[in-house]
Amino acid sequence: MRLQKFLAHAGICSRRKAETFILEGRVRVNGLKIITLGTQVDPEKDQVMFDNKPVTFPAASDGYTYIAVNKPCGVITSCSQKNARIILDLVPIKKRVYPIGRLDKDSVGLVLLTDDGELHNRLSHPSHNHEKEYLVKTFSPLPDRALKVMADGMVIEGVKTRKAAVKRMAKNEFKIVLKQGRNRQIRKMVEQTHNKVDTLKRIRMANINLGDLKESDWRYLTAREIKVLTQ
Repeated sequence: MRLQKFLAHAGICSRRKAETFILEGRVRVNGLKIITLGTQVDPEKDQVMFDNKPVTFPAASDGYTYIAVNKPCGVITSCSQKNARIILDLVPIKKRVYPIGRLDKDSVGLVLLTDDGELHNRLSHPSHNHEKEYLVKTFSPLPDRALKVMADGMVIEGVKTRKAAVKRMAKNEFKIVLKQGRNRQIRKMVEQTHNKVDTLKRIRMANINLGDLKESDWRYLTAREIKVLTQ
C-alpha cells in the first residue's frame, strides 16, 4: 500500500494532504524519514510515525470496522443493486460492512460504513437524536421566510418534520441540521417552498465530519472519532 494511502485510510488526513506531509519530511517508516511519494508500506509489519507519533491502521474498536466515504453522485447507498454502482464498490476491503442510513443517488457527501450492528441501529433510528448536517444549493434564491418554515417544521405527506437548525450561506445556499432522515426529506422541503435542489451534500454525521476527504475516497475513522461516536 502506498504511504499516502495508508495515512488517508488511517484517518490522519486526505490523500492529497498526506503527499504534502511526506514531502515536508513529517512521516517516518521504521524510523526512516520518507520524502518520496509512492513509498510502499505493509500495514501489518511497518511502523509509521507522523510528527513523531505512531499511526494505527486501521483504527478499530472491539474488532469492529468504522469507515467514512465521500459518496459521489450516481452511487447508490445500498449493499446490493442490480446494474448499479453501489457504495461498497468504493471500499475494496475483505470485511463485510454496511451503510448507516441512506443518501439518495443524486446527493453526495458523507456516508458511514460499519459492521457494528449496535451502532448501526442506534445511528439509524431517529429517537437517538443524532445530527446530520447538509449543505444545500437551490436553483433559485431562497427568501428568509422559506428558511424559517423549514427550520420550524413543515408537513410532508401528512407528517410534520421535526424542527431543524437552518443557516443561510448565500442567496441560494444554506446549511441544515436534521435529527431525522425521512426519504428525500430536504428535497421535498425545498419543493414546498416552490424551489428545487440543485446540489445536496452531507458534510457531517454525529461527530464525524466529511472534511477534505476527496470524492469517491474513503478512510477509517480515528480512535478518537470512534470513542465519541460509540459513547
